Amino acid sequence: MATILVTGGAGFIGSHLVDRLWRDGATVRVLDDLSSGLLENLSGPREFERERFRFTLGSVTDRDALDEAAAGCDWIFHLAAVVGVRRVVEEPVEAQRNLLHGTEAVLECARRNGCGVLLASSSEVYGKGLRIPFHEDDDLRLGSPAHARWGYGAAKAMGEFLAKSYADTYDVPVIVTRFFNTVGPRQNGRFGMVVPRFVRQALGGAPITVYGDGAQQRCFTDVRDTVECLVRLWQCPEAIGEIVNIGNDREITILDLARRVLGACDSDSEIRCVAYDQVFPAGFEDVRRRVPDVTRLEQLTGYRPARDLDETLGWIVADARARLDRAASVTGSRA
Repeated sequence: MATILVTGGAGFIGSHLVDRLWRDGATVRVLDDLSSGLLENLSGPREFERERFRFTLGSVTDRDALDEAAAGCDWIFHLAAVVGVRRVVEEPVEAQRNLLHGTEAVLECARRNGCGVLLASSSEVYGKGLRIPFHEDDDLRLGSPAHARWGYGAAKAMGEFLAKSYADTYDVPVIVTRFFNTVGPRQNGRFGMVVPRFVRQALGGAPITVYGDGAQQRCFTDVRDTVECLVRLWQCPEAIGEIVNIGNDREITILDLARRVLGACDSDSEIRCVAYDQVFPAGFEDVRRRVPDVTRLEQLTGYRPARDLDETLGWIVADARARLDRAASVTGSRA
């Protein structure tokens, strides 16, 4: 079985991927600086069969830490990145530096060590694209550099160009994946992710704050579907050299999402629309619709993300309640 390094493996998607790879029998290495990830997300692999799991604390921009973690690996799943629209807007230098330098460091490490790279990109690269659904071969239409919000998509796009260059120049096997709003347990709402934020507000009895008018439409993908797609693409030789959308293509408005979260939480919180300029810097621009074309994904893997959103929300809410109960128990024991 393969030996795989997951950068950002203590984070939301990364830890679910680590769980899956480890259960499938792979030897898994994780490199994470814990800036947004948590060691508790890796409790399963860390507790059992330690010869098949190793954690390295460090950044992908630290060559020594990266080489230590990647030694002997067959593939690197590069998921480490600054996450969340809020952090991208509030910390643009850190976000863009991490994305650009981190991706270059991982690709260079793969070249030195003779391994492949599965690169996690983002639907943000489509920017203000008007053609719905978004297809991997579409031209990219990013907004003005005057708005920090578009820097994330631009940096992700540059990472894709760099991956293509390493593939062409150094024969590094590369697969590029573009994620569309993956959701599930372990996702942290403090970085601006909408579902965990809504769930936290609903369970706490606070108003659910919808940014803008709530008519913007998104597609939400269960993290189990995202992980299934990643594993299948990695196992598919025909996927090497391809850019592939990963997402559920069923749309929902953010206002309707808020209502569904209320139902899942059995909450009577009110829904309150908040103007963008009350939350983000002046001039913030949002995207009205973001829908993936998943034809290429299905052709390559035979799989199409289709888990029902209400099922996913129920899973997220159950996990959130359990975490709240554990926190209350710990607090009570200290009282």
